[in-house]
Amino acid sequence: MYKIILIISVVTTFIFSSCDKDIKHFSTVDFKSIFDETQVRLDKDGNPVTLPAGNAAQSPRINELSIHYLELSQDEFTPYKKGAQLYKSAETIDGGAVAIDFDSAIIVSENEISFTVNINRIANDNYNYVRASVSYLNYDIDLILRNIPSVGDVETTGTVASFIGYNTYIRTLQIMQLSTDINANKSQGFWAFETHLTAPYESYNSTYSGQSIGITTCVNPIAATSPLPLGSGVITGKFTEPLVIDDESKKQNLTITLSFSNNNSFEWEDVNANGIWDVDVVNPALTEQVVDMGLRGMIATFHFTE
Repeated sequence: MYKIILIISVVTTFIFSSCDKDIKHFSTVDFKSIFDETQVRLDKDGNPVTLPAGNAAQSPRINELSIHYLELSQDEFTPYKKGAQLYKSAETIDGGAVAIDFDSAIIVSENEISFTVNINRIANDNYNYVRASVSYLNYDIDLILRNIPSVGDVETTGTVASFIGYNTYIRTLQIMQLSTDINANKSQGFWAFETHLTAPYESYNSTYSGQSIGITTCVNPIAATSPLPLGSGVITGKFTEPLVIDDESKKQNLTITLSFSNNNSFEWEDVNANGIWDVDVVNPALTEQVVDMGLRGMIATFHFTE
């Protein structure tokens, strides 16, 4: 009996020792996002830009975001989707055409990890650019609600659900406290918002929705050499210094932070030139038209840790 127990003990030790040797440890890459309203406001080609005459804008206070696609590109000549493609969220045809599946989207707060990948998925190379599709933003803005029955006009705040990906299938959308059923594909530039009226007007809180009338800005400073399809929703930004991936760096964990410019990124036609977004609760046709909700640039940084 002693010999049998000894043999079993030796065999068990050997098996677990062998298994432990087979365990492969790998480093990871975490992706985070932050927003900076002081970051330069860029046009679609990466040039600093001011507001056109007749329009107004504000820097929204970001609550949450979702990224649909992310790719690292070696240089300004790397074609779209020919770099290191590291992430793509789920898509669906429930609405007919292919669209981002909003129900499956990973929605996170600022500076929270959006996703993590194995660093070995990145080929050894030098990377200078990041391409990211931010498909959804949730943020607070200032506005005036016009013509509230028995009340009149009230200056307040609201929460906007902004869809800036190429196409998104939305079932039920909860903006903040209130929700609305959509069950359809919504193209780039769809928005919905919920008012934040407080006592004694809280009973008038409601949701509103619309479609921006302009082309959503997707900054691409290397458009001349590496263009993107119109309406792709992909933003291109440069690392502050080249990201070098080699056998040695792959022994460490990596965090990549994407800093997006929300500098006057919510833009509308300021019909009455008062500098604040006017929303008519009785006649939607009198609501000032949203022109653009695109983020106004991206800067990428990184750091390695043991």
